[in-house]
Amino acid sequence: MPIDILGVNSAGLESGNASITAGRTLPWLQDTTTANVESSWQAGYRDVVIVDSKNFRLQAFNLTDNDLSVQANYDALKKLLTDTANAQ
Repeated sequence: MPIDILGVNSAGLESGNASITAGRTLPWLQDTTTANVESSWQAGYRDVVIVDSKNFRLQAFNLTDNDLSVQANYDALKKLLTDTANAQ
């Protein structure tokens, strides 16, 4: 299924990149004030932002409000991701 997951770090917080990516394989995007991805995606803290194939924001799923250790939240996020991928 065509789903890519990556982490996004806010512009100005580059100093934490080495520790957050150490030992991980998740792709990591360092936002900049020029690119301003966080703003264009209207991303909040701990948001999973779901974008289409052209990187336009479709919706967000906040992991603070929706703890993935709760099966219903996990299932809801999985459905959002698979529904979006299947619609592409």
